[in-house]
Amino acid sequence: MAALRAQPGTLHYVAEADDDVNVTGVSDRLSLVGFGGDASWTGYAMITGHWYSGAGEVDVNTAFLTQTGAKVGDTYTLTSGARHLTVRIAGEVFDPRGGRPEIIGSTPALAALDPGLAPGQYDVGLKPGTSAQAYAHTVGAALGQDYDVSVNGSSSIQFYAIIGMVATLTLLLIAVAGLGVLNTVVLQTRERVHDLGVFKAIGMTPRQTIAMVVCSVAGIGLVAGLIAIPVGIAVHQYVLPVMAHAAQTDAPASVLNVYHPAELVLLALSGLVIAVVGALLPAGWAARTRTASALRAE
Repeated sequence: MAALRAQPGTLHYVAEADDDVNVTGVSDRLSLVGFGGDASWTGYAMITGHWYSGAGEVDVNTAFLTQTGAKVGDTYTLTSGARHLTVRIAGEVFDPRGGRPEIIGSTPALAALDPGLAPGQYDVGLKPGTSAQAYAHTVGAALGQDYDVSVNGSSSIQFYAIIGMVATLTLLLIAVAGLGVLNTVVLQTRERVHDLGVFKAIGMTPRQTIAMVVCSVAGIGLVAGLIAIPVGIAVHQYVLPVMAHAAQTDAPASVLNVYHPAELVLLALSGLVIAVVGALLPAGWAARTRTASALRAE
């Protein structure tokens, strides 16, 4: 505690206690997560309800609600041996735990059910701009080798691996879409090469030729983007809950509602951009084609 309080860059810190107990009415061992203070900043996503407040409230995961049949807002009595604890379920948190039921509350309240529940770690929130690695190194040096200090955040190797895989798949999809446009425009341009020769003979410039070829697919690209975005969002809204249910949890709104209106507009325009980029190469070929050669083509 003293080492954390003394370090610059500390914004929040709270003691966390974790343990498992057998509870009547719950088939699996119940995971207890107790906090010694305000832990609403620790990053739990709420599916329904709100973060617990006071000793009589707790938050639970979907597996707990499924196994007990309870609902958010209910009062539930937990029984472990001769110990009893009556709590009010304030909210449902997104924490699958592999399908194991979980309760999150204040450590003093949960200790009534599990006297062995004691703080085993401290969760620390840093001020914006503070280096997590540097902070962990400084705290680790202050605490000594008997304590383990680790960084838990979006900078992990797994996080970057997932982002890299998503980016790679996105680039591949863009490349496939661009090549599809390129193939279509090449075929159309070759079929219309005689018409292009006629247009050039009456004064069409190379820039006008490029503009004509590009505009022939720009409208289709825009319409494709306007259709694809709503369809993609609908698929997203359907698939994620199915995946969450496979992991025995529900999906929070923060996972489902990830796009802002400005982002949707840009995504819709991406169809237009892909169509234009894919058409530039055959448009350039059409602009360079000699008028006489084009007129002789059938």
